[in-house]
Amino acid sequence: MQSFQNLKIKTFFISILFSGVAVNAQNSIDAKTFYKHDKYLSSDKMEGRFPGTKGNNNAADYIKKYFKKYGLKEFSGNYYQSFKLFVKEGINKVKSDTVTTQNVVGYIEGSDHNLKNEFIVIGAHYDHWGWGGKGSSSKNKEVIAIHNGADDNASGVSALLCMAEELSKSAVKLKRSIIFVSFSGEEQGLLGSKYFVNHLPVKKEAVKVMLNMDMVGRLNAEKQIYMGGAGTFPDGVELMKKLGDNSGLNPVIHAGEVGGSDHISFYKAGISVIGFHTGGHPQYHTPEDDIDLINTEGGALVTKYIYTALIAIANYEQDLKFIKQD
Repeated sequence: MQSFQNLKIKTFFISILFSGVAVNAQNSIDAKTFYKHDKYLSSDKMEGRFPGTKGNNNAADYIKKYFKKYGLKEFSGNYYQSFKLFVKEGINKVKSDTVTTQNVVGYIEGSDHNLKNEFIVIGAHYDHWGWGGKGSSSKNKEVIAIHNGADDNASGVSALLCMAEELSKSAVKLKRSIIFVSFSGEEQGLLGSKYFVNHLPVKKEAVKVMLNMDMVGRLNAEKQIYMGGAGTFPDGVELMKKLGDNSGLNPVIHAGEVGGSDHISFYKAGISVIGFHTGGHPQYHTPEDDIDLINTEGGALVTKYIYTALIAIANYEQDLKFIKQD
């Protein structure tokens, strides 16, 4: 009887907590726009977006163009956060063992006088494996071919840009500020996100939650969106479950299981995270990860779900505190 009473009390408080959340709010994110961004970023002319190459720089320019178009503000007068990384000379047409690449960063200021000084980060890496090499999972390592990475991770960047556009058109008021960031150097060991966390444009304690999208373009027939880390902030699991109602998706939610993509750089720094993906597939890190295999309708559904979560967390009623998971 006591446990049932506690459950009723918890349910009551959760209903109050989420009473201001516009669950499954209507928005104009669509498959056509998702496809447009993914197709461009995963085209052969990007040559797999390997750090230090023209394709990688062109992808960064593309992202920057839309950040600017959608009204995202710059930190210190620049959308780029440049850093160096080491690669074996000759790989992917790189002419030196030290190359320069960049994270692409912009932000939208919140409207609440106090909470605008807190930041939610939403991110997705844009780099991939170029022409292959040691990073390829292809059975024939001798084959040199462009690894377009349509799912890994042009899909996450597509979702990121769709959300930036939606916010630019929306009348929704955000209490907290939102930082949009597209990382480079993820495939080489989360290097872009590590650099970002170590060179934050705001105070570390002001960064409350990081949402990361890595491979969100291959929604399966069961319409499962997977996520880890939902328990790293108060009532995060309950929130993500609630947002699944009438979303057209079947969220698979883990309180822990933070995973190995860019959000782990934030988690290790004591920042709450959620990592989103739609699952693995045989084309992972091979030349066959192309646009024709992307589920663009599914990508739009996933983007809408994550966008609703972003708005809900930016307007969270209670304090956003880090909760370490086992």
